[in-house]
Amino acid sequence: MSNKLLKVTLIKSMHGRLKNHTASVRGLGIRRMHQTVEVQDTPENRGMINKAYYMLKVEEA
Repeated sequence: MSNKLLKVTLIKSMHGRLKNHTASVRGLGIRRMHQTVEVQDTPENRGMINKAYYMLKVEEA
């Protein structure tokens, strides 16, 4: 299994969003606007990204 990384950046505010969307972003390790984190490309992380896709920018690292 390859350990591909994804660069995930928060581009829209979490303020006023659904609780489970905010929780998904926090679960990825993002705390503030324009913060970028690198996460492994796993089904669990993909699910969190897909839930809050409209707030995130995703690139392959």
